[in-house]
Amino acid sequence: MTQPPHDEPTASSPEELRRQVEETRHELGRTVGALAAQTDVKARAQEKATEVKDQAAAKAGELKEQASLKAGEAWAKAAEAASRLQDKLPEPVREKAGQAAGQARARAAEAGRLWEERAPEPVRAKAAQGARVARDNRGLLLLAAGAATVLWLACHRKKG
Repeated sequence: MTQPPHDEPTASSPEELRRQVEETRHELGRTVGALAAQTDVKARAQEKATEVKDQAAAKAGELKEQASLKAGEAWAKAAEAASRLQDKLPEPVREKAGQAAGQARARAAEAGRLWEERAPEPVRAKAAQGARVARDNRGLLLLAAGAATVLWLACHRKKG
């Protein structure tokens, strides 16, 4: 018998030879499977798409959190500015503003009651859907409201 071209020892029995052949088959199968996975363009593209989608979702979550924080900061600044402005108002003006706010709340409650009684169901459903969207985007809406308040206060101060 001649020496095989590789460094592996020759089999001493037919059972040993069968075992070596079986191991070689398994190893070859794993290698072919790995090569097939690397050349499966569709699967690799789907994996990459999933990875990018996950990264985008994570970034969106980060941005939403940052927007919420900024909205809170803007809201706090606007409230502080409104408080300072309110402190500068004379007492009779503050009293009138408080009364007007109370009346506005009462009118709003009455309008809500009338709305519930008289608005058609499809209109109420659309309004409820809009309210849900507003609740879901509360941070963004607070940011916009805070920015509008700060802008209004800045413009109002320049005039005065």
